[in-house]
Amino acid sequence: MKEYTVAVAGATGAVGNEMIKTLEQRKFPVKTLKLLASSRSVGKTISFRGEEIKVEELNENSFKGVDIGLFSPGGSVSLKFAPIAAASGCVVVDNTSAFRMDPDVPLVVPEVNEDAIKNYKKKGIIANPNCSTIQMVVVLKPLHDAAKIKRVVVSTYQAVSGTGKKAIHELEQQILAIYANKKVENKVYPYQIAFNCLPHIDSFIENGYTKEEMKMVNETKKILEDDSIAVTATTVRVPVFYGHSESVNIEFEREITPDEARKILKKAPGVKVVDDPSKNLYPLAIHAAGKDDTFVGRIRKDESIAHGLNMWIVADNIRKGAALNAVQIAEVLIKKYL
Repeated sequence: MKEYTVAVAGATGAVGNEMIKTLEQRKFPVKTLKLLASSRSVGKTISFRGEEIKVEELNENSFKGVDIGLFSPGGSVSLKFAPIAAASGCVVVDNTSAFRMDPDVPLVVPEVNEDAIKNYKKKGIIANPNCSTIQMVVVLKPLHDAAKIKRVVVSTYQAVSGTGKKAIHELEQQILAIYANKKVENKVYPYQIAFNCLPHIDSFIENGYTKEEMKMVNETKKILEDDSIAVTATTVRVPVFYGHSESVNIEFEREITPDEARKILKKAPGVKVVDDPSKNLYPLAIHAAGKDDTFVGRIRKDESIAHGLNMWIVADNIRKGAALNAVQIAEVLIKKYL
């Protein structure tokens, strides 16, 4: 099997760490692994296949001889370095929001729109969707194919790991401070996150929504290739370490029963149905953590509209919501295009 030189940009972050772990776990054919980060991280080492690899500084010369770049260094960094990498002949799979809505950059969830990857040559960049969007569209796609979706209303309950390592640490420290009856400090979020819910992810924009909410709206339409689907979102940060949960209400053009939806989703790639309320079986963030699948349950008829269903969708936001999806894209790349 051909082997590839792979670079991970943002290697020391939560997603970067998971990308490295995922490459190893899935036995991706890596010939050489380059770990790239800011100057602050230079000299740190990260283990890969039993070897300690030193982190190098991300710069304009980092991508010579690199075949695939897995990026998660922050949007502004990706905006600068992804085109430089692509110009060097490196195919970039970017996990930031920098290129997602660029019409010349495919936005891909392999279980949903793998064929879009073929359009990567326009800019040499493939975009990884928002973590919340990924887990939702994996479930929506097979249902849309079966009964055509008219409208989606989604409320998210998103783990702090979606913000990064500093947010994980902040939640840990706040919990410890509360139990020790000490002062609670918040630096990452505008308010205490421990034992609290913040209806505020990313910055607010003129229409009263947050950027996170509009990402879900716009990305869903692009990935499903259907601008006629009406989507509205409320995104909430909750005191959970790993695993985003979503309450999703879907209106279809025709009736689709909960049983029909379950049968369809049991056959859907990357989806696991956990749905037996009589035994208290439904998806939980603690069970999704570290898993590749997207879990769906609480599938029931929406009795307020003619053709509606409600459901609960959970996935590991760092795994399927970021690192795994990026590596899956890279796997398709080497199988079909490189």
